[in-house]
Amino acid sequence: MKNDTLEFLSSLAKHNNKEWMDANRDWYLDVKAGFLETVTALLTELSKIDSRLSLLKAKECIFRQNRDIRFSANKNPYKNNMGAYFAVGGKKSDGPGYYLHIQPGECFLAGGIWMPSSGVLKKIRQEVDYSGAELEKIIADQSFQMTFGEIKGERLKTSPRDYSADHPYVDFLRLKSFVVSAPLSDQEALSDNLVDICMATYQKMNAFNGFLERAVEEAESGEGIL
Repeated sequence: MKNDTLEFLSSLAKHNNKEWMDANRDWYLDVKAGFLETVTALLTELSKIDSRLSLLKAKECIFRQNRDIRFSANKNPYKNNMGAYFAVGGKKSDGPGYYLHIQPGECFLAGGIWMPSSGVLKKIRQEVDYSGAELEKIIADQSFQMTFGEIKGERLKTSPRDYSADHPYVDFLRLKSFVVSAPLSDQEALSDNLVDICMATYQKMNAFNGFLERAVEEAESGEGIL
């Protein structure tokens, strides 16, 4: 990561227009190259956890700087952050993965699945129904709790269809997303140890992602569909 990455993003947030970006194109490309190097190094390390990730290129994990403003009231053309998602299939994957978010004062690491499709969500809930005790044990781990706290995500106000309100794992079943996250300081984001810091955090969510991966694999294969 380039030392001026956060400075660039701060300036972009203040001057979020094409004219400024065109005038600072070289700065952007330099910062982008530094981010690409970090993502490449992370991809190498994560491939040791999941060998399938070795098939990915770093560019397949990095989100575009341009925003899709077609259906947004916010017409700023550029994101004020840089992000990368490491998952089998790349950034467009429907499966669980590891996320890196770089933004001045708001950097963080995350993992899991954000807003899965209805079919995938159904299978995750089915996995919770079958193996909720396993998920409960994963998030009850002291290291997990100290790093992430609880699973984050929008929840249904009531239990989902086909599950009773007194289900022992109803709190999990009500989730629409299954995400965990941990803050990353600006100093950590710019440090030479960023990759090690990320990996230490990603390792702690590995079992959580493994639980979700099992459910997604079943959804893709069609196993258990009535």
